[in-house]
Amino acid sequence: MGFKGLVSLLMLLALLGTGFYMKWMSPTVIADKGVELLSTTFMFSLFVSLVLYAAGLKSCSQSSSLKAHATGNFIHDWWFGVQLNPHFMGIDLKFFYVRAGMMGWLLINLSLLAKSYVTGTANLSVILYHLFCALYITDYFFFEELMTSTWDIIAERLGFMLVFGDLVFIPFTFSIQGWWLLKNKVELTKVAAIANFLTFIIGYLVFRGANKQKHVFKKNPKAQIWGKPPKVIGGKLLASGYWGIARHCNYLGDLLLALSFSLPCGASSVIPYFYPIYLLILLIWRERRDEARCSQKYKEVWAEYCKMVPWRILPFVY
Repeated sequence: MGFKGLVSLLMLLALLGTGFYMKWMSPTVIADKGVELLSTTFMFSLFVSLVLYAAGLKSCSQSSSLKAHATGNFIHDWWFGVQLNPHFMGIDLKFFYVRAGMMGWLLINLSLLAKSYVTGTANLSVILYHLFCALYITDYFFFEELMTSTWDIIAERLGFMLVFGDLVFIPFTFSIQGWWLLKNKVELTKVAAIANFLTFIIGYLVFRGANKQKHVFKKNPKAQIWGKPPKVIGGKLLASGYWGIARHCNYLGDLLLALSFSLPCGASSVIPYFYPIYLLILLIWRERRDEARCSQKYKEVWAEYCKMVPWRILPFVY
C-alpha cells in the first residue's frame, strides 16, 4: 500500500489550503454547515450500502475477497455486507471509505479549530484535543499498512455497518469533543494537562506497538520482539510483547487514545465522553466475537493461548 493514503491526505490539505488562500471557500464552512453535511453523508451511506448489496449478490467470483456471502436475510446481508473486499475500478472500497472517514474527521476538526480561533475560544483544552486527533489521524495514514491485519479488514464484510461507520460515525461522532468545546469553555490545570498528555502517549505506544508487533510477526514469525525471540503457541499465535500481556491489548491502547481526546473537555458533562464510552462497548462486543471466531479456528491452540495469556484487554481487570 505504501504511502498512498498519506499522499492523498497531503494533496487534499494542499487543495483546501489553496481554496482558503484564494478565498474560494471559508475555513469555517464545515463548522457552519455541520448538520447539512451530516444529513447528506448519511443519505449517501444508505445509497452506497444498497449498491454494494445489489452488486455483491451478482458476484460470481470465488476469491475470498469478492465471493458473495449471502444468507438470504436482506437486513442481515445489507447491514453486514455480502463481500469482504469489493473493488471498483481497481480501488479497494473498504480502504477507500476508511480513508474518507479519517480525512473527514480531520477536515471537520480543522474547521472547528478555525471557528474556535475566529470566535476567540481557542485555549489549551481546544489545542490539546485538536493536537491529539491530528497526530492520531496522521499516524493512521503513515502506518496504514498495519491496518491489513486488523479485524475490520480480515473479517468484516463491507456493508452498511462499515460504510456508515466510516463515512458518518467516525468523522461526526469522533469530533463531538470539538463541537462541544466550541460552546463550552474549559480551563485545564497544568496537572490535568500533563495527565492528559501522558494518557495519549501511553495509549499511542500500546495501540501502535501492539498492531506493529502483530504485523511484523505475520511477515516474519522469527523477528525478535522487545529484543527476544517471540513466543509462539502452536506455531500460529503470538504470545510475546504486548500480545503476551493481554489477548487484545491493542484495544486497551485504542481506549486510552479515545479517553485522551475527551479529557480536554473536563468533567462537567458526559457528552464529550460519548466516543470512549461507545468504543468501550464496541470493543468488548468485538472482542467477544473475535474470541469465538479464534476458538473455532484454532481450537486447542487457542485454549492453550488463553491459559498462557488469561487477560482479554486490561491486565488484572478484564
